Amino acid sequence: MESLTDIKNRSDIKIIIDAFYEKVKLDDTIGFIFNEIAKVNWKDHLPIMYDFWEATVLGTIVYTRNAMAPHFKLNEKVKLTSHHFDRWLKLFIETIDSLFAGVNAEEMKRRGKNIAALMLYKMGDENKLGLV
Repeated sequence: MESLTDIKNRSDIKIIIDAFYEKVKLDDTIGFIFNEIAKVNWKDHLPIMYDFWEATVLGTIVYTRNAMAPHFKLNEKVKLTSHHFDRWLKLFIETIDSLFAGVNAEEMKRRGKNIAALMLYKMGDENKLGLV
C-alpha cells in the first residue's frame, strides 16, 4: 500500500477541492444548499475555492475576497446550522484524509474546523460544532 504524501502545491489543493465538492454535490444533508439554494456555478466557484485554500494552507496571496459575505447572503435564504457545518466538516476531513497526510494536510483540517466554527458563530447558531 502506497503511503500518502503531504499537500505541496495548488495541484494538490485542486485534487482535494474537486473530490470534496463531488461529495458535497451528492450529499443528502448539504447538497441542496449548494445545488438548489445557492445554485452554485461550479465552473466559477471551484477556482475561487482553489485560491482560498491555497492561500489558507500554503500562504500564497491569491485570494483577496471576503469569505464571509456570500455565506451571510446564503444564511438569509436558508438558516445555516451546526448540523450543516458538521456535515461539511466531516466530508472535508474525510476527503483530505483519503488523499493526503502530513503537516499541511493537518493544517488544512485545522483551518477547516476553525473556519466552520467561526462561520457558525457569526451565523448566530447557538449550537457548537460536534467535531470541534
